[in-house]
Amino acid sequence: MRITRNVATAGALTALAVGAATVFSPTASAAPNVTPQGVCGSAYKTVNSAPVGSLGTVYLTYNSSNGKNCVATIRANPGKAVHVSTYVYVLATDEWAEDSGIYTSYAGPGYVYGKGYCVSWGGNIDNVYVSVENSNCAALKEHRVTEVR
Repeated sequence: MRITRNVATAGALTALAVGAATVFSPTASAAPNVTPQGVCGSAYKTVNSAPVGSLGTVYLTYNSSNGKNCVATIRANPGKAVHVSTYVYVLATDEWAEDSGIYTSYAGPGYVYGKGYCVSWGGNIDNVYVSVENSNCAALKEHRVTEVR
């Protein structure tokens, strides 16, 4: 009888542990609360953005205290890892930053000094690519391109 009770208790505890692990584990569809400020830093304010089709958004942010721009490409629905990239480029200084890889929710950050300069930036999620050229400057009109490859 004592052996039966120990086996029953062990079985109940195992079922309880498995149930608790299932209840408290994150699901694949649970989206983390990713924001441009979460990727770049709280001092960075969003100054521009471009949709990457319906898959997500590329954000251009700026920190007025240090003159730096930051980019992040954030997926609308995180999940299975796919190719995600982000980049920012300042032609006047030839400064470039990028991040690219197989990610579940975002690519970035990428930082460049951009105070007083036009910036070009963009990124991709899976097979949708977006680029914004000559952005955030009074001298030139920005040019946006979105393409599916």
